[in-house]
Amino acid sequence: MLIDSHCHLDSERYTTDRRAVLERAFAAGIRTILSIGIGDTPEEMAAALHHAREFNGQANLPRQYVSAGIYPHSTALIGPDLHADPLLVQLDGLLAQPETIACGEIGIDYFHEGATREQQLAGLKAQLRLASKHKRPILIHCRPKGDDPSGNPQAWDDLFASLESEWDHTGLGGIMHCFSGSLAQARRSIELGFLISFAGNLTFPKSQSLREIATLLPLDSLLVETDAPWLAPAPDRGKRNEPAFALRTAQMLASLRGIPLEELASATSRNFHHLFRINPGVGN
Repeated sequence: MLIDSHCHLDSERYTTDRRAVLERAFAAGIRTILSIGIGDTPEEMAAALHHAREFNGQANLPRQYVSAGIYPHSTALIGPDLHADPLLVQLDGLLAQPETIACGEIGIDYFHEGATREQQLAGLKAQLRLASKHKRPILIHCRPKGDDPSGNPQAWDDLFASLESEWDHTGLGGIMHCFSGSLAQARRSIELGFLISFAGNLTFPKSQSLREIATLLPLDSLLVETDAPWLAPAPDRGKRNEPAFALRTAQMLASLRGIPLEELASATSRNFHHLFRINPGVGN
């Protein structure tokens, strides 16, 4: 049994075949999906929840849990009144839903323009407060200004400063989604209670340093994901990704660590269930 810990099933790229995508995922051994609720715009962050309710409970389809959050680029849309801002009010309501087990993806992104550093930090802290209120772990997106995180660590430095001051005391932890940082950043994340999730970029030819990191982290700190519809693993890089392809990343990660795929699947599923306090034998 595998878990795709991060997938954008609400993407319009699945509009015509969303059920078939889920059927292929189930056939590939994916039994659980965490569907990310950020939408193409923040107003659409509830779409993941709607699709989960549409398909959950049907035979031969993965169980869907969902998240809700405001992506770093969209924090520019949050108004100055953090208690009455419509997006934060919407997020507050979504985090209260039983299917919503996480707040995210949220975080810091200095690679793309869209929101200033100040807007991103304020938006992140506002969402951390809501996640704490609802006792939801968080899903972190962190992308530095340059392609080399160790060469320009400001995004990571700003992220860790926010987590240490606003989040660590909650003990709720979270997931470093689509991890592409350094070994030191991975270890610091784990110290803060985060799991490290690897996506299809783990399979890319130029990702040797990331593969080396994946072999050095504790097995009980790892997850696999697709980030679908993006980041399709090799050999389908550039094509539409889908949850079934989480199997390829899991196979790569198991091979790197020298363990059977079944052991890797069991460990990553256990890590997911532990973080979100899910009993896999009850209604899942």
